[in-house]
Amino acid sequence: MSTAAGGGPDWHRLHLRTVLVTALVTAGVVGGAAVPVTVALSGRLGFARAVLWELAAAALLIGCAAAGDYVRWRRTRYRVGPERVDLHSGLLLVKRRSLARERIRSVDLTAHPLLRVLGLVTVRIGTGEQGGDSTLELDPVTRAEGERLRRELLDRGTPPAPGSHREGELAGFDLGWIRYAPVSVVAPMLGGAAAGGVLQISDWVGAQGEVLDWVADRFRDTPLLWAIVLAVLAALAAGVVGALGLWVEMWWNYRLEREPGGTLRVRRGLFTARSLSVEERRLRGVDLVEPLGVRLVGAARVDAITTGLAKDEETRSADHTTLLPAVPRAVADAVAAEVLREATTPTGARLTAHPRAARGRRLRRAVAVALGPVLVQAVLGVLLSPVLLWTALACAVVFLPLSVLLGLDAYRSLGHALSGGYLVTRSGTVRRSTAALQRAGVIGWTVKQSWFQRRAGLLSVTATTAAGGGAYTAHDTDASEGLAFASEAVPGLLEPFLDRG
Repeated sequence: MSTAAGGGPDWHRLHLRTVLVTALVTAGVVGGAAVPVTVALSGRLGFARAVLWELAAAALLIGCAAAGDYVRWRRTRYRVGPERVDLHSGLLLVKRRSLARERIRSVDLTAHPLLRVLGLVTVRIGTGEQGGDSTLELDPVTRAEGERLRRELLDRGTPPAPGSHREGELAGFDLGWIRYAPVSVVAPMLGGAAAGGVLQISDWVGAQGEVLDWVADRFRDTPLLWAIVLAVLAALAAGVVGALGLWVEMWWNYRLEREPGGTLRVRRGLFTARSLSVEERRLRGVDLVEPLGVRLVGAARVDAITTGLAKDEETRSADHTTLLPAVPRAVADAVAAEVLREATTPTGARLTAHPRAARGRRLRRAVAVALGPVLVQAVLGVLLSPVLLWTALACAVVFLPLSVLLGLDAYRSLGHALSGGYLVTRSGTVRRSTAALQRAGVIGWTVKQSWFQRRAGLLSVTATTAAGGGAYTAHDTDASEGLAFASEAVPGLLEPFLDRG
């Protein structure tokens, strides 16, 4: 639907089905609240009158919501011109927002189940800058219109990049990857959330005491330690089920494609379909991310290091830069090479190990973190109760060896290298990251050397860039080796500092 706009490009409206979507969503919310409200009112008004009041209130709420969205539809219009994308909306306070087409970096499509049934999508057009004014949202338009906007706004007429790497599908859905979902940190978090949710819901309905009594009855003849272990295992089992379900929802129908013109496109989602695009000319490298549980089973995921992705609150926590979920490490390396158009992936380069002094620093830090709660409990045990002395001893027995293992692993994870046109840095233990950053994408270096590092002959060099996290650090390198690494990676950028050294 469009209307002419004074000799310029046509103005378009959102799709009228947005009113139906709003009415159905409101009906679902009202339906969910209807049962407890009807039960509460039936005690005073009787069941029949309570139902009538509930139906009248539901009709009023749904009608008001639909009418409000109809007004929004009437007062919202957009157009795509040769140089700008404009969006006008609002009734009393009219908002006129505009994005320069040359600054547009992402056009992402999402559709929750209701939108998918109705053939609609939400289009988010972003420049990748900070702030809400850097993104325009068209909610909703038809899927065909969304695809048209995505192609039109991301088509820069870029000639094909050199190299023999294929276009089309670079990676596709493999159900076997689901085996990595239970070993992620999401599983225990979901288990804890499930236990907390049961307690919260039981409190809302006034049955928390009964729930706790039921659980206590199940473990009445079980020793306390075993009761705790079984409760933790039950929560973990619930978390595993939740992690599997969440993985299926997020990554079902996954495809990574290279489109003509140099755009990487990720499509995924079971109920909510998502389509995310990354221009290759904005790609500055990849980050091979290996959370501890995933790394122990030989897997990794691939994130894009790129400029110009949206950075608002909604997309910051939505895997917006993830090109490939956790997969076998060999597969991750192969896909990273395809994405970067390299014969071999820089993330698989042989890394330079860091001095033994770096190992001592990590061991001391890890042991200090483990000893903190032990010392606090020991002091409180002397002052308050001897029971805390036993808990302090238990924490020391469990956490001190674990801290030593993590400290050693953190040291083994350190490394840096130059691989062709990329500099590679690796660090981390709970979340190990191997970042391959284009040397041409480095805009500066930050060299840090604390008093303790100076005594140990170490320093940390950080490559700053406009892409990804903005900074990629080689931690605790040998002082001369770290400076030589930075100087060789980007010749001429660090020489003034070296001359003063």
